[in-house]
Amino acid sequence: MDTAVDTLASWMELSFDATAEAVDWVRSLLSTTDYTGSIHLTPYVVADRSTNHGTATPWEFTIYLYLPYDAQARSHLNAIARQLSSLHRTGLTSELQTAILDEKPSSIPGLSPTVQRIGQRFVVRSPDTPASPTSTGDILLTLPPSLAFGSGLHPATVLSLRLLEQYVQPWMHTLDLGCGSGILTVAIAKLGAQVLAVDNDAIAVEATAAAVQQNGVAPQVTVRAGSLGSGSQMGHWMGGDTLDDVPAIQPAASFDLIAANILARVHIALAPDFRRALRLPDLADRAGHQPGGLLIAAGFTAEYEADVAAAFVAAGFEAVGGDRLNEWVALAYQLKAE
Repeated sequence: MDTAVDTLASWMELSFDATAEAVDWVRSLLSTTDYTGSIHLTPYVVADRSTNHGTATPWEFTIYLYLPYDAQARSHLNAIARQLSSLHRTGLTSELQTAILDEKPSSIPGLSPTVQRIGQRFVVRSPDTPASPTSTGDILLTLPPSLAFGSGLHPATVLSLRLLEQYVQPWMHTLDLGCGSGILTVAIAKLGAQVLAVDNDAIAVEATAAAVQQNGVAPQVTVRAGSLGSGSQMGHWMGGDTLDDVPAIQPAASFDLIAANILARVHIALAPDFRRALRLPDLADRAGHQPGGLLIAAGFTAEYEADVAAAFVAAGFEAVGGDRLNEWVALAYQLKAE
């Protein structure tokens, strides 16, 4: 593209194809740039099937971004390209394409709001999705648009929701550590439990607060910036400098269940804090019900499972369940009753 700006043009369109797994990474990586526009997601369509030679494509979506075509357009494009380059190198997205437009499209052909059924009861939708009948017992999770991780498309989020559906009970006091978009927070609240939702990223805190209001679960949820125990000294989960202004929640046997969809290294480091933050399961008082002292851990692939499991066992947990989707793993652990 010529570096000179065409004064007759108004917008630069960026587009690339992506796997379902990549969508949340795109959102999170864009949050580290100065991109403030919307992320438009469309179902992937093969433009010319003859060029595919019968081979399967990994793409499930095409993503469109729009930048004002002004003097800063080139630097904005380069910043976005740098941030997304790791996804292209690892095969999660196609090469970034650009086009110069006179006008920003008012609608994108093929654009359809995301609706996804997860587990037995959860239905994830965007606010602009047309209302449609739901089955008896369905739990609707409405997610406002944001750049926070947790669209419902990533396997780690899917696995987390499946396990929460199995283990959350209405009497529980829970912690959603690394709340991202707020999808797990809203799910837990709609299952009847109380939730403290925390994240060390301001965009995630804002997104979760918006999701809580959108879904009408504010009486059950507290949202704040922070992390658990030593997590407040570990920096942003995407990397970078320590966030010194993020307060620590001191582990004090306050929760019946912790949900943490975070990186494996953080799970390993925080295993002792998880142990101290959970109340021991009271088997006698919960006769006929799932006891507490539960940890729902996701956000890592099978190659890290053994290390994460070893850290949990060393901290005093025992495995009670789990789930898998492709190479992604989610684990359910419980404190050993004394």
